This record gives sequence, structure tokens and C-alpha cells, in this order.
Amino acid sequence: MFENKVIFITGGTGSWGHELILQLLALNPKKIIVFSRNEDRQVRMRRLIENQRLTFLIGDIRDRTALIAGLKGVDYVFHLAALKHVPVCEEQPLEALKTNVTGTENVIEAAIKNGVKKVINVSTDKAADPVNFYGMTKAIGEKLIIYANHLNSDTAFICVRGGNVLGSSGSVLQLFKDQIKQKNRVLITDKRMTRFFITKEKTIQQLLKAAETGYGGETFILNSPACKVMDIAEILLETYGNERSSSIESGARPGEKLHEVLISAHECQHTVTHTDDLLVVLPSIMIPELNEQYADSKPLQTKKLSSEDFLISKDEVRNMLTKGGFLTT
Repeated sequence: MFENKVIFITGGTGSWGHELILQLLALNPKKIIVFSRNEDRQVRMRRLIENQRLTFLIGDIRDRTALIAGLKGVDYVFHLAALKHVPVCEEQPLEALKTNVTGTENVIEAAIKNGVKKVINVSTDKAADPVNFYGMTKAIGEKLIIYANHLNSDTAFICVRGGNVLGSSGSVLQLFKDQIKQKNRVLITDKRMTRFFITKEKTIQQLLKAAETGYGGETFILNSPACKVMDIAEILLETYGNERSSSIESGARPGEKLHEVLISAHECQHTVTHTDDLLVVLPSIMIPELNEQYADSKPLQTKKLSSEDFLISKDEVRNMLTKGGFLTT
């Protein structure tokens, strides 16, 4: 699918983008264009990944004109750019709206105008039953992407929704490590909190699989294990702390859920199993050809997919962190 093709990645200098670029380069594309607004990150990535097929554009998805110009000759778009920190989006909702909603609308229009083959929108579990502004903007972004398949163009649009990526920028892993190193303690908002976690390597493998098989109109769900955030904290304290190390509960931040859901109760009614690692939420708007594509797929048996209900043990969490290389000293 990607061999000798031109690929455009919005927000490509983040941890998702870095791993996506590495895996895409192995698939022999003609060119990968990284479109982001952070000059420093682009310079660092250029030095880190020295490859003639990798090019960079400074730009913001809020700028429709820049997107239209940047997408000329592009075959596939991976839309990763977003304001993603929950407290920031709660405090500055208008900025989150401009990037996560208007920015997504701009990507859609620019892709259609340039005849892009497929747009793959990366979303988050916080878009399912959203309770914070970040989740709400990403939920709207998903709706816009799915609706774009009705705009009578040759461009296909799909969504890929996943949980927290271990080791990504702003990840709780690095936050806890820094707290142990600097203050010999971990600050956790609520010790009952659970989250879905997945390694970035597996995330991108499943993202590419969804991109290749997506027809247009689906929301792919990266099925991943869930664990107690406190288990991660305790494992890191045991690995990097000492007898004086401690954990402190600070209380949930504005807009923060105790548990996350990958698929809401309503969505479960029209969700099917695609592979062992990928589920597919079919849209509520009618796309007859899409329903035919998944006519033989098995319906999801659970009523909701919550991090509270699919917890792995502390030993399994430790094994996951060890395999991912996150417990090295």
C-alpha cells in the first residue's frame, strides 16, 4: 500500500509520529512529509532520523491554506496533530477547539481538494463517553472524519482509537520516574485509577494494519490491556526508589476520569471483531458498502469496554514494562 507513495503526517514529531515514521520507512515509501509547528522538534528529528525520503514542513493544522499547499501530490494522510493534555484543554477550551475540531475540518477539506486516497485520523479512548473538553473535541473530530465519507469525494476517511501509549510524551511512566528521581516520591491523583496501556511499537503496527484494511467510515479500536495506575507507580518505586520512597494521593484533576472506556455502551451495539487486536465500530450514519464489508464479522459480546473490567495483574504489568524496556536503570 505505501510502497513508492507520498505520505503526509500532521503532528509527526511526537512519540507516535517518530515510531510511525520508522515503521513506514521500512515499507519503502517515495516520501514522508512531517507537518508540525515545532521547529526545534523537527530539527532534532532530522538529526535523529537521517533519511532522504523524510522531509519537513513548518505549519499548523489551523492554517487551511498551508494544509492545501502541503497536501499537493500526497497519497495518504496520518492525522496525529492535537492538543492532548486534559488540564490544558480544560483551562483553554477555545485553543483546543481550534486545533482538534477546526484543524481536523481543515485536514478533511485539504485532503479532498488534493485528491488524497485515504486519511487516517488518530483518536483517543477519551473520545468514548467524553467527560472532559479534550475528549469532547476528539469525539467531534471522529464524527467529522466519519461524516467526510459522505462528501462525494474519492478520499476515504477512517478513525483509529487507542488508549495510553507507554513511554509517549507526557506519559505517566516518565512523570513517575522524574518524581522519584527528584523528590523520591510519586504523586498520583487517585489510587483507584485505571487506564488502557499499549506499547508504541504495537500501537503503530495496529495503526498501519487499520490503515491498510480500512474501507472508509470505520473507527478501529486498538484493543489493549488495562491496569491500575497505582501498580505502575509501585513497580517504579520498587525499581528506582528506596526505603524512604512514598506515594501521595492528590485528588483527580479537572476533567479526569477514574476509569476509561475504549468503546461506549452505545457503540458496543454496532461493534464487530476485526482481528484479535482490532475491533471496528461501524458508524450510525448509513454507508451500505461498509456494512457489506463487515457482514461476516462477529459482533462484540461485551456491553462496554472499560479499563475497570479488563485489568491485568501487577506481575503482568511488570512483565509488560520489562519487555518494553521501561525498567532499565
